[in-house]
Amino acid sequence: MLHMPVLLAETVAHVVTEPGGWYVDATVGAGGHATALLAAAGLDARLLALDRDAEALELARAALAPFGARVVLEQANFADLAPVAARHGIRDVRGIVMDLGVSSMQLDRPERGFSFLRDAPLDMRMDARQELTAAQLLAQAPEVELADILRRYGEETMARRIARALVQAREEGRLPATTTQLAELVAQAKGGRRGRTHPATQVFQALRIAVNGELSALARALPAALDLLAPGGRLAVISFHSLEDRMVKQFMVAHEGRMEALAKGGARWQGQLPRARRVVRKAVAAAAEEVARNPRARSAKLRVLERMA
Repeated sequence: MLHMPVLLAETVAHVVTEPGGWYVDATVGAGGHATALLAAAGLDARLLALDRDAEALELARAALAPFGARVVLEQANFADLAPVAARHGIRDVRGIVMDLGVSSMQLDRPERGFSFLRDAPLDMRMDARQELTAAQLLAQAPEVELADILRRYGEETMARRIARALVQAREEGRLPATTTQLAELVAQAKGGRRGRTHPATQVFQALRIAVNGELSALARALPAALDLLAPGGRLAVISFHSLEDRMVKQFMVAHEGRMEALAKGGARWQGQLPRARRVVRKAVAAAAEEVARNPRARSAKLRVLERMA
């Protein structure tokens, strides 16, 4: 199944405020948001499209082909947005979009190892060029580190018990090598308890975030994006779980009307960054009609920040 862009109309409406100029889709995926941005911004608009996933970038290349030379595509982590934009001489950007997390395209490819719905190797890399896989992480990380990963990135309340079970399996030579094996071990470690979601859901989220360094990349990408915007330019970020949304909200609140960068109770953002304002005071959620068409939209939250000066 192709990735369906979430909150598409809302994102474009908030980001494209006048025709022309440079736009950035920092997580272009299959190109859904990017295509809509260019269509709305007019013939004089140009786009820098990034994605760390080579397969996604090829889909975006095909989707954006009709726009020709107006599009610059590059395989890159959005953490490297600043140097990539500088290399292409791009600055004073009118709008930037970030659609965080894993896509339905990645989930639907069993060999990528993101989902426990079908048996596959424990990979979970968004960029196949990187060395670390989920299997390697499970094989190498000490028990304390595994528990910290599960607790911090998955908000898993039974992190210590699951980490102990993983290390015990490793010591006995039966460490899970596939997605379904891992899901079964986690379910057993949690006593077979089942709620509305599979007991391994948070564990898979935690490992994926750790393998790909998702939160540290976001921490670099947010200030780089704000710095890249022209006055009046807007940054739109779509998140899908509380860890991401908390970081995005804290970042935007911290920079609203201030030159200093301090987030209450969260990460400390270093350096002086442009003054900004939050375009929406409360995160935008998908309408019921969109959730019915695309269940992934249920947890989506859109936040928008505008650079003031």
